[in-house]
Amino acid sequence: MTARTATLIGLTAIIMWSLLAVLTVATGKIPAFQLAAMTFAIGALVAFATFIFRPSAFGALKQPPAAWVVGVGGLFGYHALYFLALRFAPPAEAGLLNYLWPLLIVLFSAFLPGERLAPHHIIGAILGLVGTVLLFAGNTSGFTPGQIPGLAAAFVAAFVWASYSVMSRRLKSVPTDAVAGFCLVTALLAAIVHEMVETTVWPETSGQWLAIAALGVGPVGAAFFTWDIGMKRGDIRVLGAASYATPLLSTAFLIVAGFAQPTATIAIAAALIAGGGLIAARDMWRKR
Repeated sequence: MTARTATLIGLTAIIMWSLLAVLTVATGKIPAFQLAAMTFAIGALVAFATFIFRPSAFGALKQPPAAWVVGVGGLFGYHALYFLALRFAPPAEAGLLNYLWPLLIVLFSAFLPGERLAPHHIIGAILGLVGTVLLFAGNTSGFTPGQIPGLAAAFVAAFVWASYSVMSRRLKSVPTDAVAGFCLVTALLAAIVHEMVETTVWPETSGQWLAIAALGVGPVGAAFFTWDIGMKRGDIRVLGAASYATPLLSTAFLIVAGFAQPTATIAIAAALIAGGGLIAARDMWRKR
């Protein structure tokens, strides 16, 4: 597999994550950790179902403790912090702080063996950050002292996801099939936290069940596998900069679904994010 192909596969994760917000809204009032447990379990089960046709894939679960710490720590740690942020802080501000992770991925990639940051990578990442700030700017409304823990959680979550993504590159020898095990353990941990702090609420309609299934198959399932391929074999700097398209596409899907309204601010943010992504990806598209 070439680096370009792996990068394109990694980009599909960004598209799937763009559906996370609209699908989550469609699930109704299900508590956060219960939803995480259900969707991660679906993602893991779908992955394990493919192992039936590839029995050797079960061998991917035999990994050193470091791989499990990074895998489970990244998936569960990030989502636990993000859910905590949404509970205590306004969604717009929490989202803005959380979306520091694409820029952090670009910057952290400089510490990887054989990787080098060029000016266009940094420029592309910064343009994406500016576009994301603009996208959320119209929704910010300040915060109170009681919201500080949530804002801090969103900030730390950005570092957790960026670290998980970049460290996946260092664990390049760990096969992508191992992500199935990471998802299963994450589902179990989310279920434990749910039992401790939440009250179970089951879906009331078939539409909500379908939204949960879609989440488990896509944004909280296949996306982690394609992202793993991109991080381990693709251009990590391009993927980091391109990740700023996630909040933009997410907003677009919310508009299509009728949960948000189109504005001039969104159009300007789109130009900045798309421009930043194209600049950062210059090496990938340039003819050799």
